[in-house]
Amino acid sequence: MTSHWVRFRHGDSTGFGTLQGQRVRVCEGDMFGGAVPTDRLLPLADVQLLMPVRPGKVIALWNNFHALGEKLGLPIPAEPLYLIKSPNSYLDPGATIRNPPCGGKVVFEGELAIVIGKTCSQVAERDALAHVLGYTCANDVTHAEILNRDASFAQWVRAKGFDTFCPLGPAVATGLDPSQLVVKTTLNGQLRQDYPISDMRFSVQQLVSLISRDMTLYPGDIILCGTSIGVGSMKPGSTVEVEIAGIGKLGNRFE
Repeated sequence: MTSHWVRFRHGDSTGFGTLQGQRVRVCEGDMFGGAVPTDRLLPLADVQLLMPVRPGKVIALWNNFHALGEKLGLPIPAEPLYLIKSPNSYLDPGATIRNPPCGGKVVFEGELAIVIGKTCSQVAERDALAHVLGYTCANDVTHAEILNRDASFAQWVRAKGFDTFCPLGPAVATGLDPSQLVVKTTLNGQLRQDYPISDMRFSVQQLVSLISRDMTLYPGDIILCGTSIGVGSMKPGSTVEVEIAGIGKLGNRFE
């Protein structure tokens, strides 16, 4: 059974709960274990949705989709290739992606995000999904001009780590089969990305297992699965929406 977990701000307080139509069922306790539903229901229109979790780290994959890798002529990776997005880049649904003072070409990358639900280290592939809470939408915003500006050093952290460069949300959906999901990204209402998660080089199970061999993953940590063809630049005043059926739609304006 699918559930949609959200974090929200209501008045001067924050909380979490599950979506029930156009209302939020407020919960107490811990989203990752021991969450207790209450009798309190809040109209969705009366709350501000926040990032559905507060990650300790966000891991972002490179060259994880066959279609984009083949288009760019990239070699097939023997293992997951990834970087870490900095905490200052995390952004709530509906909040504004800010154009860095340095200006330059900034691009959107609509992606599926894996949300870790249980601490995992050295996890076998067969057990990996038991450590996943669910999935959300992400926009792995990148400053394209900075990335390869210095021929001696690819500036992954700087290019992807500016303030507001990692919108997440709006909900964490549980009980989904990730291989059946499709990512759609629109720029100012025009469809730019429409690709299946089944095209990933490394599956969700493989990503969780292999990355957990490198570093311990904790509840709330996020793995961005990488993106596919259709990545494009944003101009100030643009609105980008990343939508995955079964999860929801993440919308942010770029200013």
